[in-house]
Amino acid sequence: MVREFTLRTNTRDEMIDITGKIQAFINDRGVKSGAAIVYCPHTTAGITINENADPDVKRDMLRRFDEVYPWDHELDLHMEGNTAAHMKASTVGVSQWIIIENGRLLLGTWQGVYFCEFDGPRTRRFYVKLI
Repeated sequence: MVREFTLRTNTRDEMIDITGKIQAFINDRGVKSGAAIVYCPHTTAGITINENADPDVKRDMLRRFDEVYPWDHELDLHMEGNTAAHMKASTVGVSQWIIIENGRLLLGTWQGVYFCEFDGPRTRRFYVKLI
């Protein structure tokens, strides 16, 4: 069972909580036990699991990514000018595996699943495979 999701990002760097979309897919399919693979098919975006209680965590993460990977670096040669976005996406990664138990994503109390945009705004896709 694979489902493609589409979303629209609004800024260059953004973390969008997609936990509810994944859980709704699990509910729709009636999966009680297994795993969900969440995959991003883009080279300048990624998928992560992190805190979803305090919005400052997202802001802090995006700010720190900019500190480590500045957007305009004099030595970057990539002709599109988005080397920082590629670096951030490689750091975050393109996928996450999440255990499903009793019909629910097995996440920690404060965890959520995020689509991480690093080169927006754009229309993006991600996939969820239920096993």
